[in-house]
Amino acid sequence: METEYFYLLSFLTAAVAFAFAGYLYLWVKRQRTVNEKIIEVSELIKQGANTFMSREYKILAKFGFVIAIIIMLLLPKPIWSGGEWQKNIMMGLAYIAGTILSAIAGKIGILVATLSNSRAAEGAQEGIKPAFLIGFRGGAVMGLLVVGCSLLGVAAVLWVAGDASILLGFSFGASSLALFAKAGGGIFTKTADISADLTGKVELGIPEDDPRNPAVIADNVGDNVGDVAGMGADLFDSNVAAMASALVIAGTNVANISMVFCYAILGLIASIIGIATARIGKNGNPTRALNSSTYVTTAAFLVLSAGATALFEGFSWKIWGASAVGLLVGVIIGITTDYFTDDSKPIVRKAAHASNSGPAFTILTGMAYGFISAMPAMVGIAISALVAFKLGGIFGISMAAVGMLSIVGMIISNDAYGPIVDNARGLAEMGGLGEETIRIADELDSAGNTVKAVTKGFSISAAGLTVISLLGAFMAEANSALLAAGKELITGFDIMDPTVFFGILVGASIPAVFSAMLILGVDKNAQRMVAEIHHQFDTIVGLKEGKAGVKPDYDKCIDIATTGSLKELIPAGMMSIVSTIAVGFIGGPLAIGGFLLGNIVSGLLIALFMSNAGGLWDNAKKYVEAGNEGGKGSKAHKAAVIGDTVGDPFKDTAGPSINTQITVVSLVASLLSSLFVAFSIFG
Repeated sequence: METEYFYLLSFLTAAVAFAFAGYLYLWVKRQRTVNEKIIEVSELIKQGANTFMSREYKILAKFGFVIAIIIMLLLPKPIWSGGEWQKNIMMGLAYIAGTILSAIAGKIGILVATLSNSRAAEGAQEGIKPAFLIGFRGGAVMGLLVVGCSLLGVAAVLWVAGDASILLGFSFGASSLALFAKAGGGIFTKTADISADLTGKVELGIPEDDPRNPAVIADNVGDNVGDVAGMGADLFDSNVAAMASALVIAGTNVANISMVFCYAILGLIASIIGIATARIGKNGNPTRALNSSTYVTTAAFLVLSAGATALFEGFSWKIWGASAVGLLVGVIIGITTDYFTDDSKPIVRKAAHASNSGPAFTILTGMAYGFISAMPAMVGIAISALVAFKLGGIFGISMAAVGMLSIVGMIISNDAYGPIVDNARGLAEMGGLGEETIRIADELDSAGNTVKAVTKGFSISAAGLTVISLLGAFMAEANSALLAAGKELITGFDIMDPTVFFGILVGASIPAVFSAMLILGVDKNAQRMVAEIHHQFDTIVGLKEGKAGVKPDYDKCIDIATTGSLKELIPAGMMSIVSTIAVGFIGGPLAIGGFLLGNIVSGLLIALFMSNAGGLWDNAKKYVEAGNEGGKGSKAHKAAVIGDTVGDPFKDTAGPSINTQITVVSLVASLLSSLFVAFSIFG
């Protein structure tokens, strides 16, 4: 079948996804919301999120404009060197398109999440079933729109440009905006979360979402800008990068290009099936319901893609095997992550029990199990890459990444569900809906935390496979430049070569420094907010006692979180990009190959460790708060809250930002490969 048919099918499938998302959005909007306090607080959350997003996007628009001009001048070749200047313009426009679609993904997430949270809170009054459906369907709107936008964008760019290398510009636009959106949103959300927990639960012993706490609205805003907008841009980037690398490696092979689009289309259809069949009983388990939907989606994709492989001429069963291995390994990684982060499993309960001996033991237990938890995922990525390579070479690895991300619509739906029900839990408490409603909201929130840890492990692992395939895309681009320059082609990266080893050591250090910069950003910002909370409790008469009519200044805390996060988000991302460029101009393409290898391995390890350790600490705290190990107010509870406070920037700021960082540096390396060939000192 000609690729033009798959372009058309991509556009049609995206349209179906948008239509279904529109139906779910209207369904959520129809659900009742009558509690005046909840409506008021929900509006404050919406205003705070939109204020942060508009200020962040203004900064990123200026950054994106400068990068687009640089791309048009330099890539794929300096415009003054002659050649096809139209390609430079196309690359710059593709970059802009990537940033715009990534920004839209984040904005859609905020719109739906702030609409769903109040309705989920009031739905919890009627039981777990209606509240679950509101939270899940709200998240599903984002899942469908994000994946639909990525499929539409990739198909449109390749259809218009007719050159897969232009997709690297589109993917770089998506990933660069995602990097800064994830970092900025992560710093915002954890600044507020840490400050609210330390001053409220630890110092004053007041509930988590008590309206007396000046940081409580900023905390709820943070759930949206970090876990919804940032995550949407992040997974949009991962999906685009996987497809872009596969299409670059496919080259002019019509069957391989068709397979990439066919499998992406079928993945979106499978996600629609999984979302449509998601159900929970009156007394059902929300974690089981979310996981069941994922398994339905996985099975649907495997069956549909096998049927397509049998039906279409030129489709290879070996490539289907590679994508199936990628997907199955992704699901297995999710299951192992669940074992280390679910409070119904022994690991979380061991951390909760250790909290009886004080916060030091909470931290030590969480760190130890966090490191152990990274091994199954690392081994899983290694096995899937090895099997996929044996089946289909470097294209097989790229298709394993496409396979793993084929169900990304369902993954985003599950992930966006988490912050929606987290907000709903806070609104239920602030709206005075009663202990039973709060208990139901807590159960939904706990499921969200567990599934969120699973989806983070899944997305980090998918990024691992994606950047391995991007390494193949870099080799393809570098070899084109080397061939044109009459130099020896790259066949691999020998770690005994000093140039390659130089790159490995530098690349391995970047994720650690990047993480440290983000965590320090949270640290500095949280200290400012804690000081502001203390100031308000000391100066606003009757606030601490909860006197009627006395309200804290919520806007001041939102402003501190916004200003601080926007100040800190650019340096960490620029450090990663500048380091890549420096290594390329010093050591050339061989050094960059080593740099990417080191960056991938250390980045995956650190990201998995931080994501899982943070999820473990969070659910250990919730396990204690459910009445175990002494319950709320006990010694174990205070220690578990401190563990959760340490884990917050691990799991929601640094950890999930690393997978975007390794994607960004891989794309920078591919885009600048011709310049590294022409202008390196030791290359």
